[in-house]
Amino acid sequence: MKTLAYLAGATALAAAFSAPAFAQSEIATGADAAGITEVNEQMRDVEDAVRDDFERSSDAYRFGNPERREGTFGSVALTYAGRTGNNENQDFSLAGRLSHNQGAFSQSVGILLEYGEDDDGDTDTEKTYVIYDGLYNINDRFYAFALGRVATDGLAGDFDGLTAEEIADQEGRLKRDAFLGVGPGYRIINSDTTAWRVQAGVGVRYTKKVDLDEPADDPFVSDTEVGYILSSRFYHRINENFFLTNDTDYLTSDSNDTATNELGLNFKMSDALATRVSYKTEYVSDRAIRTDNTLGVSLVYGF
Repeated sequence: MKTLAYLAGATALAAAFSAPAFAQSEIATGADAAGITEVNEQMRDVEDAVRDDFERSSDAYRFGNPERREGTFGSVALTYAGRTGNNENQDFSLAGRLSHNQGAFSQSVGILLEYGEDDDGDTDTEKTYVIYDGLYNINDRFYAFALGRVATDGLAGDFDGLTAEEIADQEGRLKRDAFLGVGPGYRIINSDTTAWRVQAGVGVRYTKKVDLDEPADDPFVSDTEVGYILSSRFYHRINENFFLTNDTDYLTSDSNDTATNELGLNFKMSDALATRVSYKTEYVSDRAIRTDNTLGVSLVYGF
């Protein structure tokens, strides 16, 4: 419980400081016509990006099996926009998540549906995503995990009404992309101020993508390959106002090698001010420029 209390105090930094700063979201009557609503939505996008950056430091399982809601629960969210007038199009999205926690075992399943039509009334988006995340704590140190993902693109390989250039752009587009990985994990350090856990696993990836060299009635090629993943999650609290995280992932398969590392420094500079500075490096072996680097700075001030 003591270690969980330390973790909650540190990784809840965003919530503690963002609440005052992000609370004011009321918009006056007439805001739509005056253009105020559009600016307000852009402000919310910035606020959401800052929240996401702070939440990137959070890892509920750094110190073992955390206290969490037991049983089965979930949520569903839906958005739809249909436009007429200068623009004739529509967009639909549906997202849902179902979770189940029981003792040492926790798992969740999520689904995302996306559908859209362009100004000509033609479908330009038809995608489905399903993800799975499972974790079983064997003891305070050892655990087992499972990760799964399935993505489908209903428009991949559909050449009806496309120009020659648009058909050429379909080369390599994924019709289906699925991954399932399992493996063990171990918490190397599990103290009040420092937590370091590593996990390694084996996974299978299946892809079905467009290949224009195949017959027009079945322009797809399928591939199944084995991949290996290694991950590290490190957390260290220097004092009550400063903690750092370093998250590393490495995935290798026959196709390529991918590695990411993100170092995050989180500061509580006052009762009203919090800052996060992060540096992320992403490496992909088969790209022309293999490494991308991103420096991120997020600041929340509440008053």
